[in-house]
Amino acid sequence: MSDLSPSELRVLVAVAEERSFTGAAASLGMTQSAVSHAVRTVERKLGAVLFDRGRRGARATEAGTRAVTQARHILRLLDSMGSETRGAAEGIVAGPVRIAAFRSAAAGLLPAVLDRLAAAHPGLHPQVSIVRDVGRGSAGEVLDAKADLGITTVPPTSPVPDGLIFNRLYEERYLLAAPAGAPDPHRLPLLDWSENCSSYTRRWWEEQDWLPERRIMVEDDSVVLSMVAAGVGVAVMPHLTLAAPPEGVRVTDLGPTAPTRHLGYVTTPALAQTLPVRTLIRELRAAHAR
Repeated sequence: MSDLSPSELRVLVAVAEERSFTGAAASLGMTQSAVSHAVRTVERKLGAVLFDRGRRGARATEAGTRAVTQARHILRLLDSMGSETRGAAEGIVAGPVRIAAFRSAAAGLLPAVLDRLAAAHPGLHPQVSIVRDVGRGSAGEVLDAKADLGITTVPPTSPVPDGLIFNRLYEERYLLAAPAGAPDPHRLPLLDWSENCSSYTRRWWEEQDWLPERRIMVEDDSVVLSMVAAGVGVAVMPHLTLAAPPEGVRVTDLGPTAPTRHLGYVTTPALAQTLPVRTLIRELRAAHAR
């Protein structure tokens, strides 16, 4: 197991992502037989079957999923070794830093931070992916080594998976969004979407007898805002989403007992020590200390 090569790890990741030996071969510029040989070699070294082969391609087994995740983490650290070494020698922060965030967090938190990073560290190349804040969300992207840092809800709002470290940036209040011209918005249905609220804030919802019982589920918060502006309904939404409400939306404070959520970042202990991630974390924390 100690003699696994980076090229073998890249083959594992490619097969998992393409779900096909043929697709992995094409993406890596190899022959299919070479990919098959590499996978068999790694399976022999690790002592486990990593992919189920079938007419519909290759699908990672449970052992394969674990191996591919570890391979991604190892490859990420190997890929960063050059920029880390040069950075330590020359005092320069460079290379990619991959960020996963849900839409409103990316739009509300990242622009100013990335602007300052670009000015201070032109060799740093942030890559932002938008991930729905349901299920494993941004934290799952970091766990799977598809992102270096995730912007997400953190304790006490939401738990953080084992293997990750986190830090809270700030606590965000929920507000009421209603059509500006509605004489009695409480008569309108409640607009909701799957990413809205966690169990932490849902408890507050259940205690509010003034909230409309009729609900309309929509795709995401941007659609909710459009529908509120059109007079379709009302919504309880976090402040980030309502920072710049469209015309026709009236935002009302929900008082001292309003629900809140805690936003922060997650990463792995190893990635937290790399120069790009450390620099990004410092800027995130500084932005919310101002």
